[in-house]
Amino acid sequence: MAKPAEPAEPAQSAALAGKHLMLGMTGGIACYKIAELTRLLTKAGATVQIAMTEAATQFITPVTMQALSGRPVYTSQWDARIGNNMAHIDLSREAQAIVIAPASADFLAKLAHGMADDLLSTLCLARECELLVVPAMNRQMWSNSATQRNVAQLRADGVHVLGPDSGAQACGEVGDGRMLEPHATFEAIASFFQPKVLAGRRVLITAGPTFEPIDPVRGITNRSSGKMGFALARAAQQAGADVRLVAGPVSLPTPWGVVREDVETAQQMYDAVVQSANDCDVFIAVAAVADWRVDQASSQKIKKTAERGAPSLSFVENPDILATIAALPSPPYCVGFAAESGELETHGEEKRLRKKLPLLIGNLGPQTFGRNDNEVVLFDNNGLTRMPRMDKDALAATLVREIARRLPDTSLIS
Repeated sequence: MAKPAEPAEPAQSAALAGKHLMLGMTGGIACYKIAELTRLLTKAGATVQIAMTEAATQFITPVTMQALSGRPVYTSQWDARIGNNMAHIDLSREAQAIVIAPASADFLAKLAHGMADDLLSTLCLARECELLVVPAMNRQMWSNSATQRNVAQLRADGVHVLGPDSGAQACGEVGDGRMLEPHATFEAIASFFQPKVLAGRRVLITAGPTFEPIDPVRGITNRSSGKMGFALARAAQQAGADVRLVAGPVSLPTPWGVVREDVETAQQMYDAVVQSANDCDVFIAVAAVADWRVDQASSQKIKKTAERGAPSLSFVENPDILATIAALPSPPYCVGFAAESGELETHGEEKRLRKKLPLLIGNLGPQTFGRNDNEVVLFDNNGLTRMPRMDKDALAATLVREIARRLPDTSLIS
């Protein structure tokens, strides 16, 4: 299932370029995470205006946050830098969204009851934009019935609640209430700004290579990095879909909001996909699945000896995952990927017709494996469409829009 590893850098999102965010910080040890979050947001092209409660300043200084955001930090309703002394009005009017991170139990209670006794709570009450909160507190505080009532009220009021996570807490306890990590918060904010062209859709995606064992230490695999499939999973989630990702052996972090299942062999990937196929609306087969496997893999390491020489291996064909799903009586909308070493136009269209796919996306695999960019051709009933070379995250967002506009029953697409 989902790997705990965190990326050094999350995928950058064009959705945040040019956005102005009001970032409110309340008291809690998780304030240290907001330094990294601010760096990620500004690197993605957003401007970040920070307001802090007095409690937040006990955990991290306004000087630190000013250095990271490049803008003055506000802590008081009566700040004389605001010419009309109406910081609660002026600071929020430029923002596309207000993000409260970390959002303490105390501040969630204030929001739920409409209290306005400091700059940040007054600013939230006087806002004209969307409000996102990222809770952070001890597990008992999070599970307390009062906090749960407040969170339910906030959701009913249209406030977007991001998290919390579960894990080790600063107090030494373990459980729900831990704030999302900076990269996850970043991706959640980016997702908020993406058009929800796949809202209401359930998307199943395969990604990465498969590994077919020869013996316990050797196997047959390929050069697929999984980057394109993971980028598509992230883009589909940000477009509003419920996404399930079946991943071969790669070390990539799970995109925020995506349910991940790890497999190794083609047969394991086949079994996982078949089990989920009836519960999805769209199936995107990005994984580079091995066509063959060793017929009888050795249970012991095959020893190298001068007398024996190279071992003789026989192969059997693996099940064709994409063709199987496309042949179901009521298949999901199936999107195939073809990585060719040459004659892409010929082989891509032939594969689409042979597998009876509404859409196939082709590229020259040896030129793109492991790279952060890609150049693809779309094959459908209307012919082929060449896409310009772009980084895989931007390409994934583009492909999600292309898939969404081709889906039947467009009334489901917002």
